[in-house]
Amino acid sequence: MKVVKTFTFDSSHLLDGHDGKCKNLHGHTYKLEVEVSGSLHMDGPKEGMVIDFSDLKAVVKEQVVDKMDHAFLYNRLNERECAIANLLEGWNLKTYPLEQRTTAEVMSRHIFQLLQEKGLPVTRVRLWETPNSYSEYDEYDG
Repeated sequence: MKVVKTFTFDSSHLLDGHDGKCKNLHGHTYKLEVEVSGSLHMDGPKEGMVIDFSDLKAVVKEQVVDKMDHAFLYNRLNERECAIANLLEGWNLKTYPLEQRTTAEVMSRHIFQLLQEKGLPVTRVRLWETPNSYSEYDEYDG
């Protein structure tokens, strides 16, 4: 059995060294779909559920949305992006580092791994960067 919950958050980023317009600082309203799978609980307060949607929401909100929403996402291994992040942090503005370029592909894998480390039975993460473009990472990619 699978269940999916959808979230949105707004973030800015740039892709330093990219050969297109995304080399410039810009923002997205991301749509995040988190799929979890498992057997139905057979008894107790969660009977008939894979996971309570409110429990799923709490973990995703704490681990992803609260940290990335209205933050500058950056590659902490990139000198230019770190310089921007340091400037923003000096003004007490929100940043969020990743270990690679902040592409939708890297972000979907990162989010999957974060949620998996927190014990969610996550089987797929789909991250929409625009209304018609998304990246998907699933349990078989890892």
